Amino acid sequence: MTTRIFDLLEKDVSLQQLAGIENKAIFEVEKRYRVRINLVNNVLEVVGLEEDVQKALDYLNLATQVIERYQRLEMSDLDYLFEVVDKGHIDRFIEMMDAILTRTFNGKPIRAKTLGQKQLIDAMKVHDLTFAIGPAGTGKTYLAVCYAAEQLKKNEISKIILTRPAVEAGENLGFLPGDLKEKVDPYLRPLYDALDDMFSTERTQRYIEKGIIEIAPLAYMRGRTLDDAVIILDEAQNTTKAQMMMFLSRLGRNSKMIVTGDVDQIDLPRKQQSGLKIAQAYLKDIPEIAFANLSHTDVVRHPLVIKILKKFAEGDKLNDETTNY
Repeated sequence: MTTRIFDLLEKDVSLQQLAGIENKAIFEVEKRYRVRINLVNNVLEVVGLEEDVQKALDYLNLATQVIERYQRLEMSDLDYLFEVVDKGHIDRFIEMMDAILTRTFNGKPIRAKTLGQKQLIDAMKVHDLTFAIGPAGTGKTYLAVCYAAEQLKKNEISKIILTRPAVEAGENLGFLPGDLKEKVDPYLRPLYDALDDMFSTERTQRYIEKGIIEIAPLAYMRGRTLDDAVIILDEAQNTTKAQMMMFLSRLGRNSKMIVTGDVDQIDLPRKQQSGLKIAQAYLKDIPEIAFANLSHTDVVRHPLVIKILKKFAEGDKLNDETTNY
């Protein structure tokens, strides 16, 4: 058996932050790596087989660095940090935490929270057209809006355009009052929320009134060439092939496009092909176009969301196999 010491006195982190309420985080580390951790003041004594002790120490080092940057560690973060340690991605994860994409209007830093999110951020910076494909809760839309806001703040662009197809998710828009834009506006709420984080509600409204920020249904994009802008197409899985072609052909000079969607949440009629899936198949070999594929491990919502999404994916796969058989 091996005994190693982890001294918190050398860290800017409290024992309570690292151990969690009633030491729940420590218990999870003990269970994961088959070690025993004794807490003595600000010193953690880790006992177990050499390989297991080293993994536990790697986790403790990584967890303290997460707390130093984010001021807290959620129980929902543990599984992802365990995965980072087990896959040997610690250096990449620390590099990711050190990179700040932008700051909210009140100064809060916006960073990638997973390696999948870091891949998306890097892709948006390098490519003029980026597809962010993944399940709900992976932050793809929020990060796209944050990137666009940062470009506007730096005067790299003069306009942000946010759009999505007017497709009901099992609901009927036809009975809602107002024109098409007024009917779709409630469905664009996540985009408004992200913009409010970046600029404040008041400034966002001013930018919209001045036309610096435009939020509109996809149908409003037809016939336009969009220069000097970041254009975000959200919920792209609900575009048709024709809509996707129309949208992509709007790309103008000094502009970037970011297309986000979840190919497992298509609300189109059963016989209609998703424009996002077609674009994924047709454009994957063009080096100037980036595809950032996020997965359930990139979900940054409540940990129960991850379990729910996994079970739905497993159920769909089982149903597909049964149908094919």
